[in-house]
Amino acid sequence: MNPKRILLPAAAFIMLSLSSCKKESNTDDTEIETTFELSAKEGTTENLTQDTNDVLNEVAQDNNLQGNGFIGSTATNTNILSCATITITPQNTFPKNIIIDFGVNGCTSQNGVFRKGKILVTLSDSLRHSGSVATMTFDNYFINGFKKEGNITFTNNSTASTKVWTRNCQNGKITAPDGSFWTHSGTQTITQTAGSATPINLLDDVFSITGNRTVTNAAGRTRVGTILTPLQKKTICENIDKGTYQIQGPNHVAIINFGNGDCDRLATISIDGRPERTFLLR
Repeated sequence: MNPKRILLPAAAFIMLSLSSCKKESNTDDTEIETTFELSAKEGTTENLTQDTNDVLNEVAQDNNLQGNGFIGSTATNTNILSCATITITPQNTFPKNIIIDFGVNGCTSQNGVFRKGKILVTLSDSLRHSGSVATMTFDNYFINGFKKEGNITFTNNSTASTKVWTRNCQNGKITAPDGSFWTHSGTQTITQTAGSATPINLLDDVFSITGNRTVTNAAGRTRVGTILTPLQKKTICENIDKGTYQIQGPNHVAIINFGNGDCDRLATISIDGRPERTFLLR
């Protein structure tokens, strides 16, 4: 038997195998980079969505729509609405239509968040009454340069001892300051873990968030995220300050870590034990 007849096919087989391995490695690297990208977008999305809770709670408190019997002038809050124009109709009955207008030029709240544009809310009953529903949409609305679109529905499922809401986000879209965008949808449970006994003081409010979200980038690549340990948002903090989020990739898992409770903008992403990457929430 001619040994060359064995050698040539073997060499071709080795080259084919190396090429296949290289292609597979490149594909894995691309998928991992996509997961890193979408994990950061998920972290930003969760943070910007939670900001709407802060706005809604302060509007309700300032305009006697929480259902606790106290008028906003006696409340302690973050003055998110210091430059906003609030329009509420009708005055004496529910449901109410609320326009929260930060203006075309916008303004920065005391905790450093810049907002402009309008949030439109329909509120079926007082915000803290069990069974009430608040539906929120956005009109050319920006938070720190990120444009926010979509529909958010808050449903109050509170009991006598616990304040809890279901938050459903549909047709969500975030456009970053650099023009890149992504879409999102998902359902979370928002539980108040501190401050419910002092309803006129919003500054001691703390909320716990559980649930999931799907994020899709402009190229149509999608990742599904599930909250592993409840996220924490303190009203006094600009951003989510605690908790972990799992993002599932094709053959790998990413973990977003929002921190240890400090009020900062930092979060980290790690994939399958690889070195962490730090990103800014907004």
